[in-house]
Amino acid sequence: MTDTVTAGARAPEFSLRDQYGQDTVLGSLRGGPVLVVFYPLAFSGVCSGELADLRERHGDLAALGVTVLAVSVDSTFALRTWSDAEGFPFALLSDFWPHGATARAYGVFDDERGVARRGTFLIDAEGVVRWSVRTPVDRPRDVDEYVARARDLAG
Repeated sequence: MTDTVTAGARAPEFSLRDQYGQDTVLGSLRGGPVLVVFYPLAFSGVCSGELADLRERHGDLAALGVTVLAVSVDSTFALRTWSDAEGFPFALLSDFWPHGATARAYGVFDDERGVARRGTFLIDAEGVVRWSVRTPVDRPRDVDEYVARARDLAG
């Protein structure tokens, strides 16, 4: 595994399909902050809770101009089913093929399990990572911290 991308580094570029089969290109989102949230798998217990919390706080992030992108190795079909069931207001991106390539670029791919680890990256309008954190796979992340970091970035 490569080292996790840290604050001050340029965010690795990617183009991934969302739950609707549309391409999402990180570089096309320049001009505003982007929160990239890697998670292991759709429909799993901790991930479901985390993304539900993120859904509940999405309005706060959107008010700060933050685009939220949640990334897993699931197929677009699984992501669409999960998104439709849960009503997620943000893009769920498929890092399915080449398997985990984007998670690897960010240093959060778990080679042993074949999934992304819990890694979160707040990227500024110019494409520079301003905050990142890795959380153990068995613990949910604190979505309130996302909002606080986004507020700090907004000034």
